[in-house]
Amino acid sequence: MGNYLISCESTADMPLEFFRDRNIGYVCFHYEMNGATYTDDLYQSTSPQEFFGKLKAGTQAKTSQVGTGEYVDFWEPYLEQGMDILHVCLSSGISGTYNSACLAAETLAPKYPERKIRVIDSLAASAGFGLLVEYMADKRDAGMPFDELVEWTEEHKLNLNHWFFVTDLDCLKRGGRVSATSALIATALKICPVMNVDYQGKLIPREKIRTKKKAIARVVDNMLEHVENGAAYTGRCAISHSDCLEDAQEVARLIGERIPALKGKVEISNIGTVIGAHTGPGTVALFFMGDKRVD
Repeated sequence: MGNYLISCESTADMPLEFFRDRNIGYVCFHYEMNGATYTDDLYQSTSPQEFFGKLKAGTQAKTSQVGTGEYVDFWEPYLEQGMDILHVCLSSGISGTYNSACLAAETLAPKYPERKIRVIDSLAASAGFGLLVEYMADKRDAGMPFDELVEWTEEHKLNLNHWFFVTDLDCLKRGGRVSATSALIATALKICPVMNVDYQGKLIPREKIRTKKKAIARVVDNMLEHVENGAAYTGRCAISHSDCLEDAQEVARLIGERIPALKGKVEISNIGTVIGAHTGPGTVALFFMGDKRVD
């Protein structure tokens, strides 16, 4: 294993055990509810059911990104130990944290001129972000040097595909991603928007699917259209969900039927508090390696 730290943010939406087991550092975002500020601490101080239950009851959550000083404070102990830093950020298409991390790297560089500090914009979110970091940890543990891993990540990050559907449009409405009228009509007609993350790391509505059952089938269809090696895919696959485990399990079941090598091997995790504050409850997101995002 190289003498460098791979780090990311809590918005990679993987369980605490993942970061511990894979030796990956993470910096926490923050959110606010009812005037109180909380840390996006991978559900150590709350539960997904409690958090999304509050959103369902009408409580609004506001999020705040990681500050420059927080990155400095997190990285400096590793730099003092003689380690280099390879940090991957939540997509710049949905957050300004990439700029904060770059400023932190510039702040620390003169103090540690012998160390490498590289910040990469993942152009990814939630467990798609986490899946990219997991691939990076695989490469590091196989002995890939720092500079080669930087190159590999920049070359392959747009191959990380994101497809998801939303059944509760209230949070998207409050965030301005859909109008109040559109949200009302969609709810009445049981329309589930199917969205993805484009090549700029932005959330893009792609289709309006009527009924959740059809939306579940559609995201799996999209996987078969874009996944590396089609039905012969043997790479990693992850699903994250916001308090709708049964829906996530149904997506995983369909994947297992259509891509037999993945049966029972799809990783399922909770959407975290920061991403969940924007998507709301009832969201299922699917991530895999596939063709490069070009639009």
